[in-house]
Amino acid sequence: MRGMETEAGTRNVTVGEDAGARDIALRLTPPRTGNDLPHFVWLGGYRSDMTGTKAVELARLAERLGTGCIRFDYSGHGASGGAFADGTISRWLEEALFVIDHARGALATRAMILVGSSMGGWIALRAVAELRARGLADHLRGLVLIAPAPDFTSELIEPNLTAAERTSLAERGFFEEPTPYGPDPNIYTLKLIEDGRANRVLDGTIDTGCPVHILQGMLDPDVPYQHAMTLMEHLVGDDVVMTLVRDGDHRLSRPEDIERMLSVIETLATSKIP
Repeated sequence: MRGMETEAGTRNVTVGEDAGARDIALRLTPPRTGNDLPHFVWLGGYRSDMTGTKAVELARLAERLGTGCIRFDYSGHGASGGAFADGTISRWLEEALFVIDHARGALATRAMILVGSSMGGWIALRAVAELRARGLADHLRGLVLIAPAPDFTSELIEPNLTAAERTSLAERGFFEEPTPYGPDPNIYTLKLIEDGRANRVLDGTIDTGCPVHILQGMLDPDVPYQHAMTLMEHLVGDDVVMTLVRDGDHRLSRPEDIERMLSVIETLATSKIP
């Protein structure tokens, strides 16, 4: 790993080797001396970046509590290098795990709370499985999932493909879809969809070994709240809570949504381990 400081407090780290190497931009909020709270790891959504409202407010919460926080951009997103069209769940998961490992050293705290938004919820669930497989279950203090979209490629995209989109995937390797969140269309590649099948989490029970809190808007046009309820059915353990926001959309970035998110995360961070 090599890193360098750039403007605005952003640090670049390199993930992968040779032709697969890409520079990943991240930002660290250092903890205060003597901090004993878990640090926060922000896992953003599809085509989102670490300068979004929720990510910035999470870093501010960490600063107020005196704990650490790390947020980053996946390859092909925001300030990070790499081509967006090369992105897959496996590729972005590799980057997330690298950043999680980097945070444990840079912030000098082992315990962490993962906060995943939309696709970041899927990445978070896969990261938890990988961390538990490494014997790091005791480092996970909580999981906060905001409009989580696990298995969205196979559950939400593939069943709704039009004939034209299927033809585009077969002939061009991708299709485009208009989005209300910006002028450029969303691009979904055949590589992303095929890799998504290999990263499914809704095929069986999901044991995170830590408290889980889901925040989901009932007016979400992108990830229907029923999808979050399906996720609930797969999560084992008693400490799993869902908050349904009746008038909430997909982003859940209104002031009242941010306040709710921060309250959930602070409660998890400051709760004593039984």
